[in-house]
This record gives sequence, structure tokens and C-alpha cells, in this order.
Amino acid sequence: MPNRRRWSRSATPSPDAIKTSTSEELWALISDSIRDFIEEFKLHDGSPEPLPLGLTFSYPLEQDYIDHGRLKTWTKGFDIKGMEGEDIAKQNSPVKLVSVINDTTGAMIASAYRDPETIVGGIFGTGCNAAYMENVGSIPKLKTTLPADVMMAINCEYGAFDNSHKVLPRTKYDIEICRESVRPDEQAFEKMSAGLYLGEIFRLVMLDLHEQGLVFRGQNAFDKLNQAFKLDTEFLSGLEHDTDEQIVARFEKTLQLKATRDELIVSRRVSEAIAIRGARLCVTGIAAIIKKKGVTKGHVAADGSVAIKHPGFRKRWTQAMAEVLDWPSDRTEDPITMTSAEDGSGIGAAVISAMTIQRKKDGRTEGIQFELESSTK
Repeated sequence: MPNRRRWSRSATPSPDAIKTSTSEELWALISDSIRDFIEEFKLHDGSPEPLPLGLTFSYPLEQDYIDHGRLKTWTKGFDIKGMEGEDIAKQNSPVKLVSVINDTTGAMIASAYRDPETIVGGIFGTGCNAAYMENVGSIPKLKTTLPADVMMAINCEYGAFDNSHKVLPRTKYDIEICRESVRPDEQAFEKMSAGLYLGEIFRLVMLDLHEQGLVFRGQNAFDKLNQAFKLDTEFLSGLEHDTDEQIVARFEKTLQLKATRDELIVSRRVSEAIAIRGARLCVTGIAAIIKKKGVTKGHVAADGSVAIKHPGFRKRWTQAMAEVLDWPSDRTEDPITMTSAEDGSGIGAAVISAMTIQRKKDGRTEGIQFELESSTK
């Protein structure tokens, strides 16, 4: 599939506006885009049967069947009206929906398809989440007649961990981000560790330092730094790994601010602290799964912009994993390693859809409703 997005209908909102639009506008955009794609690449063979589609839906679902799911709550800055509690499969589209999966499940299945040592699928990008395989007999909340040893993918949705704010120590910047978000007091863990928010944390820190007269003195920095989500994780990555000249150019281009040598040092240290904390928090969710399952060796298939593109993430993730799991310092190799599952959510959806279609052709429909996904919190 080409690496592009096509927003073809002028009547639909822009991609940013979609985040707070309505369900009708969202599905119109998706359906139009799918139809345009099918037509442009001539994918329909003339058969009266619609093309099968596997849908990756990266938000918490209550799911009883492989091709249906009720949205529990929006995350990652989305707040589209008229969808929570509704079946997301009820949409007018030129395709037949075969499966609905979470991106974590997709990353895990896509990786396991070619790597049998895969134990967890993780997303470290706009959001933070993971999936793993569990025996249905070990899931007390699940009501099913399936044998206890049948395996099912658990989509943890641990981005919502500590929404009551009783466990994780928060800075005043975390509190402000949570308070000003479209869903205050939701996705607490995600707002401290996911790529959508790391640049925003940095912006708030630098704005605070400016208001104290510590950085960008004599410049109109308040107006530049007072724009929510002006900076993204790519900006932070550049602060850590670019040359001084490149960072100066980055500040001038993005914020129209001239940074001194001391301000470059401060910016680097702040970005490092934010990125290190984010990586270490991402580890805790994975490590909890590993300790629960008693796994001693395997691969964590990771997808997401932070995992794939941030140069320092993998090293920090490994260091934190070694500390949490108490690996010996003289080890010759890491027992748990991160592998790349880039584009895994889409590939996983295709694999799961193909498996589901084949099962139905073979008459093996028992268990399909519980085989692949279950959101837990």
C-alpha cells in the first residue's frame, strides 16, 4: 500500500478536525478514502462480493466477536461524538469487514507469523500499549465455554493505568496536560509516556523556565511557547542527536527563537529527561506482562513512531528492562529483546483476516468470537 493518505471529499473535515468531529463525518471520510483507493488501484475484480477488510482500530473496545467491537472511550486526543458504546463495525463502506483488531494485537500477530519467539506486541508511538497471549482459563472476567487452554490475545490498554492518580508520581506539567486535554483524568499513563505528549511536556517545561527568566531572555518567547502541541517528539529527538547548528536552526524554524549555547544545553538535558522517563515507563507495562507470564526469554515486537524513529529509545528501553527484571550485569546477551514490527498493525490485520476467512471456509467457526481480542483495564 502506498505511503500516502488521500482526503478526497471537500465536504469532510481536515484530518485534525476529524479528531473532534462526529461519527458520520469520520465514517464518510474512511469510506470515501477506501473507495478512492480501490478505484485508483483497480482492486475490485468485478465480483459482486465486496472485498474483505481487516480493520486496525487503536482504541479500547469491548469485543465479543472478531468482526464487531463497541468503543469504550476515545484516547490519543480524539473525542468524536456519537461513537462511544456503539459498534464501530456499523458503517457504510465499499468493503466487508472481516476482523477488527487493536494495533498491539496486529504488531504481535504480524511478528509471530515469521518469528515464533514473539511474546508481546507493543506500541510505542502516539499511544503506549501492549498485547500478549493468555489462556482463557486464566481470565476470570471472561465468560466462555471454550476449553481453558485455548489461547486468546489480550489487548491490555494500560495507557489508562492509574487514572485515579494514586500510584504514579506526577509533575506539575503532567497535571496541566491532563487537565487541559480533551479527556481530563483519562489515559494517565499514556499522557506521561506516549509520543503524542512528550513534545508537549517539553514545551511546558521551557515555557515555565522562560517565565522564570531563565531561558530566551529578551525574546518574545511567551507567544511562541504558549501554543499547545506546537512541538512534537521529532523535535525532541533532534535536540538530543542533532549538532548545535542544526538545533539552532530547528528553534528558529519552529519557534522563531534564537537559542544561545547555554539554552541548547538546557534544552538537551530537558529533552533527555523526558525521553528517558517515557522509555522507562514504557518498559514497566511490558515487564509486568513478562513477570505475570513467567517468561524468561523472547522478543517484544514493537511498532510506533517513538520505537521506530527515536534513536535513543531502544537503548534506554533495554537498560530499564534489565533493571526491572534484575538481569545480571555480566550477561552475554539480553534475554528479552525488542524487535521491529514496523507496519505490523496493518500486516497483522491482514493475517488475522485471512485466518478468519479460512476458518469459516473450513467450517471452524467455534471460538472465533473469543479467539483474538479482549480489551481489559
